Order: sequence, then structure tokens, then C-alpha cells
Amino acid sequence: MKVNKITVFRLMLSVIVAIGFASCSKKSSSKGASRATGWNVDSKKVQAAKKQEAGPGLVFVEGGTFTMGRVQDDVMHDWNNTPTQQHVQSFYMDETEVTNFMYLEYLDWVKNVFSPTDENYKDVYNGVVPDTLVWRNRLGYNETMTNNYLRHPAYAEYPVVGVNWIQAVDFAKWRTDRVNEGILEKNGYLKKNSKTEDVTADNSFSTEAYLMSPSTARGGSEEIVLQKSKGRTVKSKDGNTSEAKGVYAQRSSGIIMPEYRLPTEAEWEYAAAADVGQREYNIYKGQKKYPWSGEYTRSGKRQNRGDQLANFKQGNGDYGGIAGWSDDGADITNAVKSYPANDFGLYDMAGNVAEWVADVYRPIIDNEANDFNYFRGNLYTKNKIGPDGKIELVTKENMKYDTLSNGKIIARNLPGEIAQVPVDEQETYLRQNFDKSNNINYRDGDRQSSRYYNFGFSESDNEKEIDKMYNSPKHNVTTDSLGNMVRKYDKSSKRTTLINDQIRVYKGGSWRDRAYWLDPAQRRYFPQDMATDYIGFRCAMSRVGPKSDKRKTPRN
Repeated sequence: MKVNKITVFRLMLSVIVAIGFASCSKKSSSKGASRATGWNVDSKKVQAAKKQEAGPGLVFVEGGTFTMGRVQDDVMHDWNNTPTQQHVQSFYMDETEVTNFMYLEYLDWVKNVFSPTDENYKDVYNGVVPDTLVWRNRLGYNETMTNNYLRHPAYAEYPVVGVNWIQAVDFAKWRTDRVNEGILEKNGYLKKNSKTEDVTADNSFSTEAYLMSPSTARGGSEEIVLQKSKGRTVKSKDGNTSEAKGVYAQRSSGIIMPEYRLPTEAEWEYAAAADVGQREYNIYKGQKKYPWSGEYTRSGKRQNRGDQLANFKQGNGDYGGIAGWSDDGADITNAVKSYPANDFGLYDMAGNVAEWVADVYRPIIDNEANDFNYFRGNLYTKNKIGPDGKIELVTKENMKYDTLSNGKIIARNLPGEIAQVPVDEQETYLRQNFDKSNNINYRDGDRQSSRYYNFGFSESDNEKEIDKMYNSPKHNVTTDSLGNMVRKYDKSSKRTTLINDQIRVYKGGSWRDRAYWLDPAQRRYFPQDMATDYIGFRCAMSRVGPKSDKRKTPRN
């Protein structure tokens, strides 16, 4: 049989091309080669994918979709929790509320570093101390809790109370820095034991400051802030070898934790409902009443049938049940982990204490604007750049303090941190996703987002703010020429609401609440600068990387 020469040539050409493609493919997939350029890359410089470890005290909460808001009866007629479908990304959350012992560790650190006897920092420590007077009652004897609840070892594992929202946020910032400081020391980037032995107000550690400028962190001390060579050597032109120049830890090192923070309202509600343990369709649609399964507050399991599953007020004058029988084990708060965890492994997501979340309160949840990681309260800032073009760090000379409406003085920032300023046109020009620094009022019913409401007051009252939807009392604290504090209470009869930009959401029932408030979808609000004996908090941390660690079977 005769074979056409052209056909043979075409066959040979296709074989050569196939071999060439195979060779290229083999080279591009070879060890140490870049998949972007095909160039050889130093495999020691390529960071292998790392799994994010849970920070101290945290458990993993795998994200997903859920129905946010109540779908059952609303006897209070608040109309502030209309059901909306939301999706929450995976995150980590404290296994329990922050306890007195945990908060005392914070107080001890602040007192040692920013001594109240130092004139420069006299208000720092007092600003973080909880308000123990929240236990007092005009017609009740509670002095035992006033004097002992925070510091007595019998209450060490009880949730901290008397902490306002601002203090809770500051605790989370402090916790972030202490955890990362410990990680860097453990990995050889900070001098051993420096986190406890060498700390002063002038060289305290800040995670963000370290990441932006490691050489200036911890007061710029080269004896404390170390560089690591990671054992690499380099060869000079004359053939001699020497240890490679050291490096600081970076985000790309994969060892620095994201920040601890308060959970958003959506995260808290999703974690409390814990639909992950349910498979019924009605549960998926948001009909779960408590963090546990069922419609009752008592256990139905044989081994502990009838036991209360949470710490709450069971009726008028009934904060725990009859002694020795039908008892929930507590009259005020109770030690954490005293009741079963929910299906995410989180304790006390109903009862014990209600908990602060990050959101500014508004009666509406606007899922038409966003149904992914919903949060109201974004205040976008950026690092402040000094006249010399360098990042400006906070020092004792430029520290800022805030005087709260009740007269309490709280430090806004601490030495060693990066000074922050609002974002401006440099960041917002021609953007579609945000156009200003303060986004609290976005689409919340005010003049900028809906109809201009007028409640019948004339402009001759010189109070144009009366015409706004959210027109709360404005209490003011100032100082006179002698430095004395002057408190001005707003007694205006023209105020129409208690809601403003300093009102924060708190979630969950407490030891003072009836079972109605144990529903994860319930939501209430309280001023961010005030504290109570029934609101505590727990921290959260964002998940970086994959949604979960479960391996998915790839599709063919």
C-alpha cells in the first residue's frame, strides 16, 4: 500500500508538536517553577498554603446561609426583626463569654504598663475598669456583688459585666496585640520573655504598627524586635558563603493572627442558632426557637430530663427555681460552661448574660442593599502620614481621650499604635462601593436615604435636627475654665427617639430576662458608653482561606 508523502509529513509534524507541548507542560509543572511565568523560583521563598489556626479561646464556626430575624410571634411588637435571608462567611468565636479572670488579666497588664500614678497616663487604667456599681438597686441589697463580683476568685469563671461597648472593643484590640506578640516571641521574631519583662508605656507592642514598620515597633529596639535568616546562606562573587540577611515577620509569613473583634449581629445570631446540627427543612427556613432543638427550655434527654438548659428569669420573683428542685443552678450569672453547648460548641448563647455585638442599631436590616456579611457601623480610616512622609505613631504627647456622656474618660488610642484619620477623596473618588468614611447612616431611613420626615416642629425652634428620623437626646459633658466637669442633661421635650449613632445592638437573653429573649433572633439596643449588670461580651475572629477544612471531591 502506497503512503502519500504529504500524509507522512503531517503525521511527523503532529508528533513533534505533541512532544513539544508535553515538554513545555512538563517544565511548567516541574518543582520550583512558577505557574505564571515558567521561571524557576526559589522553593524556600514560596510559602506553602497554611491552615489558619484557631486563636486562644476560639472555636470554628463554618459559614452559610440562614434566615436572620424572627419568624414566630412578636409579643413586644418591636417590628425590628423582619426575616431576611443572609449569608455569613466562616469565622471563629469565643467558646464562652469573656470571664472576670480574662478581663482581670487585661486590667493587670494596663495597670503595669500605664501606671495610674503616672501623670501622662492617669486616665488610661480608670477608663478600662468595669463599672461595679451596676449591681446596685434602690430597693435591693446587692453590695456583695458590688464589692466582690469582679475580683473575688469565687467569681473568676463568671462572665464579666459592667463593661460598656467601647471597653469591650478596646479589650479585643488589646487581646489581638497580646496574642500576636506571644506568637512572634515563640517564633523568634521578638526577644524571649520580652512580652512581660521589657514592656513600658513607650515601647508597647501593636500588631498593625509591627506589620507596617517592624523596625520601629516596640520603641525601635533591635534587642527586642529580631530578624530571622531562616537558615539560608548566600554565596558572594568570590565564592565565600555567609548567612542571608534576616527578615521580619509579615502577613505572608502566615503566623500573625487576624484581629480579635466583637462579632457582627449576623454572625452572633447565626452562631447562636447553630442550624448546622439540624437537617429539617423548617429549621433551614429559620424556625428554630432556641440555640438547642425543641420548643422548651428544659432537657428532654433521659439522663438529665427536666434540667434547665440556660440561666434565665423563670417568672416574677423567680430567678432560678425552687432550691434543690427545678433549679437552673444560678440566681445571678453562673460560671461559664455550666449548661450544654450548642451544635457549634458554643456555650451560653442563651441566658447567663446578654452580649454586645459590633452593629449600630437601626430598626431595619436592609438585605436589599446587602445580604452577605451584613454589618451596619463601618467607619473607614487610614494610617496618618506625618509631615516627613512617614507613618505617624501615637505617643504620650499626641494621645487622644474621649469623655463619655456620663463623664467617664477613655483613651482613644495608646502609644505604639498607628494614628488613624478618616478616608478622604484619595480613597473614595469614582468608587462605586463606598463614597465616605462614615457609613453608619447608609440607607437607614434618614433624609439621605428616604423621605424627609417632619414631625410638626417649625424651624423657628432652632432645632433643625428635629426634622430628622433619628433625633435622640444630646447629653453633653464639658469642662469650665477651672477644669471642673460640667454635665448638661438634655431635657428637651421635642426629642422623638432614643436611637442615634452611638446606640449598639446587644443579643441574647440574660439572667434578668424571661425565656422570650432567649431566641437568637431577638435584638435590643443600649448606649455604647453605658454598662449594666446583665450585658457581657465575647470575641470573634475572621476566617482567612477556605470556607472549611473539608476536602471536596473535584468534578471530572
